[in-house]
Amino acid sequence: MRVTVLYFGVLRDMFGARDEVVELAEGAAVEDLLRILDGRTSNVTMEARIWQSVAVAVNREYATPVVVLHEGDEVALLPPVSGGCD
Repeated sequence: MRVTVLYFGVLRDMFGARDEVVELAEGAAVEDLLRILDGRTSNVTMEARIWQSVAVAVNREYATPVVVLHEGDEVALLPPVSGGCD
């Protein structure tokens, strides 16, 4: 099955794209997708912190790692945000 992954913030920089289509096995869950994507990154220290705190939305609804994905789903990966004014 194919899902569209949308990257935001630092994840957009890490993957060098705003979005991509990812092929997954039928019955794959959010955690399976995250495991695949994590395996494609190289900066272990930085990515570990990001992956631990990334928020995931499936079809514009926040989702937990156990949510099962379906053909055509849109998965948004939202890293933690920091910064601002004092």
